[in-house]
Amino acid sequence: MNLTRLIRREIAHRKINFALSVLSVAAAALCLIGAEAILRSDSIATRKILAEKQTQTNQLIAQKQAVVAKAGAELEDATRKQMLGLGFNILILPQGQDLSELHLNGTPSATMPAEYVDRLAKSPIVSINHLLPSVSKRIQWSEQNMEVVLFGTRGEVPIMHQDMKKPLLDAVAPGQMVIGFTVHQKLKLKVGDSVKCLGRDFKISKLHPQRGSMDDVTVWIDLATAQEMLGLQNLVHAILALECECTGDRITQIRQEIAGILPGTQVIERYSQAVTRAESRNHAKLVAQQALAAEEKVAADLLARESASRESLETQHATMATALVPLSILAAMLLVGLLAYNNANHRREEIGILRAIGLRASQIMFIFLGRAMLSGVLGGCVGLAIGLVLACNYNAGADVLVSFNDILASRGFVWLLLATPLVTVALAMIASWIAAIFAVRQDTAAVLQC
Repeated sequence: MNLTRLIRREIAHRKINFALSVLSVAAAALCLIGAEAILRSDSIATRKILAEKQTQTNQLIAQKQAVVAKAGAELEDATRKQMLGLGFNILILPQGQDLSELHLNGTPSATMPAEYVDRLAKSPIVSINHLLPSVSKRIQWSEQNMEVVLFGTRGEVPIMHQDMKKPLLDAVAPGQMVIGFTVHQKLKLKVGDSVKCLGRDFKISKLHPQRGSMDDVTVWIDLATAQEMLGLQNLVHAILALECECTGDRITQIRQEIAGILPGTQVIERYSQAVTRAESRNHAKLVAQQALAAEEKVAADLLARESASRESLETQHATMATALVPLSILAAMLLVGLLAYNNANHRREEIGILRAIGLRASQIMFIFLGRAMLSGVLGGCVGLAIGLVLACNYNAGADVLVSFNDILASRGFVWLLLATPLVTVALAMIASWIAAIFAVRQDTAAVLQC
């Protein structure tokens, strides 16, 4: 007797029972494949979203870095220009200059060769710039009957190895004079007026606003003219300079460099101006750095929130899958087992006849387990197909699409697809085992007597 034919006829005779078994197995396979596909889809979507967010963040940070760098450079440049208004903050004096006298009188008295400034300009010095040689002396302006400070200066001497810089102080042309605030207010002078000073004629080219310092009682003239008037040809009292943006102990570095170039000199730092300039430059840099750090923090926070949101979603789905998949498998096994038992109970007479005509118990077991195996194969394939369709469309409305190829390429998913029909066959056969045992253990004589 053909057992395969008996299985086919039994399925055809009890279509609803077999269909329910197939659907039960399909539901279990669907839950298994669908849950795994969703979890893998979530993981892939998270990687894509975070990668895209990271790329956007990097682009945004790069743009902000450029903007902040530009703004920082503009701010620092504006601050530098404002700080230049503080004037020179390095004073190079002859070694013999008494600093007490300088502070008390406001003007130096010792002199040094005027060629020192040219020697300094041609040197490789890097700690200062804006060199300005000068002579200055408190004099009685006899023609105007008042005491002033006569300051002789020339144009700034550029340091040869450095880029040309805009001068802090404009040169005074020969025959011209620049007047401090107190002097021109007291004498009622204006630009274009002609005045005499120590017997020489000058034309006023500029009037300074009030500065609240010794500049208010100072008059500026050309260096060569001042040297002649004061009898200081080829000599200067001081060389003014502006320190560069040095780090560490600035004044020590400046003194060491200048001592190696101009022996017999001393260097004085106008501390308050130096500190103000350094603090302003540092503040400009700090503002730019803080702005960039704030943008980076905002971007990092957004990325962290997105990561936490995706992680929470994955955790929720994983929790649901952990509970749903085992329950669906158990429910499917229970239903398949009940259907198989019901089938065996309704076929008692048929089973008795089959036993009576010579079928062995193993052959009866084969009929029941073969039917279960077939339901497992069909149910596994149906559930697998539906699960794949759902997996393909799960992210259809998401901002970041996850294709089926992405899921298929994930590690181990292909093996899961191949193993699913085998798992469902095993589940169906295990669930039908008790019913098969019940069928073969029935007493044939007792069944046929009923």
